[in-house]
Amino acid sequence: MHIRTWAAALAIGISAWAVAGAGELSGWIAVEGRGFLNDPLHRGQERDNASIAAQPEYYHTWENGSSFTFVPFGRLDSADARRTHADIRELNYLYREDNWFVRLGVGKVFWGATEFVHLVDIINQTDLIEHIDGEDKLGQPMLEFSISPSWGTLDFFILPYFRERTFPGRKGRLRTGRVVDLDNVIYESSSKERNLDVALRYSNTFGGADFGVYVFRGTSREPLLATPDLVPPDLIDPEDLDDDKLIPFYEQINQFGTDVQYASGNWLWKLEAYWRNGYFQDYFAATGGVEYTFFGVGGGNTDIGVLTEYAFNDRDDGGLTIFQNDLFLGMRLSPNDAAGTHLLAGFAQDLERSENALSVEFTRRFGANWRLTLDAWFFLNTARGSVLDELRRDDFARLQLAYHF
Repeated sequence: MHIRTWAAALAIGISAWAVAGAGELSGWIAVEGRGFLNDPLHRGQERDNASIAAQPEYYHTWENGSSFTFVPFGRLDSADARRTHADIRELNYLYREDNWFVRLGVGKVFWGATEFVHLVDIINQTDLIEHIDGEDKLGQPMLEFSISPSWGTLDFFILPYFRERTFPGRKGRLRTGRVVDLDNVIYESSSKERNLDVALRYSNTFGGADFGVYVFRGTSREPLLATPDLVPPDLIDPEDLDDDKLIPFYEQINQFGTDVQYASGNWLWKLEAYWRNGYFQDYFAATGGVEYTFFGVGGGNTDIGVLTEYAFNDRDDGGLTIFQNDLFLGMRLSPNDAAGTHLLAGFAQDLERSENALSVEFTRRFGANWRLTLDAWFFLNTARGSVLDELRRDDFARLQLAYHF
């Protein structure tokens, strides 16, 4: 989001906050350190980094059920200037009636069911410099209309402004050898970031199954990182490209997708899938799997879940997706204690190349306000020339201590 647009949104948020009057103020402020096990692979990278981040949230609701939400976010990073950034995660007014509502402003919407890969979550752009797991999202300007008659829920979205994906800068870790050039982004749409995107989703619940189907038309949230051999020749002259940089190219797409989650006893089945038509080849992608939970292990309160998922993608145009034929194994530990302790470990194996990676995430609350999060990623084996191979020296551990208020 451009600085002037961001400043205008912030001013609107503060003004609306003042007009709304008394409400609920919550949020968190955190200090974070990331330590890497090896020296950097690419020129210009700093070895480790520390940062401070904050995300307050103001929420006000009126007697008629309408509400106002304002969630700014900011981070100050010691190493990567791009990771020092701010965003409006949410700034919206919601008007509600008995079985429908309208939301206008900047919002966040999540679609999906699986644990390791989120294929169908397309409304919000990924804030990739926050974490490589892709779960942090930028706020999306939107007009949302939702209605819930007896036969399900229909959600309709008008998305008037596109948010570009964030990437690490030259000093940042967890990047490719070529830095992504954010000053020369290419759009297939002549309207660029002001292309009008639309989405429609139907969701319902039958027995133990929750499912949704949707159609999206607009700017893809996944950029192709163009190199001289991949650049769209009708949009840019390959000779204008910098050999040291990657140019994000955002194509126009039509995407039809679904997500399903079915619970039966200790079993939880999950599926996400879509078919996409765009500038390059049409393709199909899917991920799904099952989780089995052992409740009350040893007669106590601890639950242990074991899960396996598989991801498939038949695209061969050089996109960012690295999950084309991959198997995931995981274990979730939940003691169900007052501190909200949670542990999730995952192992990913590429079934075509000898690539694999391991991730561990642990979180626990201390007292009423403090939460400690520790997560670590290890790129165990990588194949020469792959995207993951560019991260082969970026094994890291991240420790975050957050104060919630």
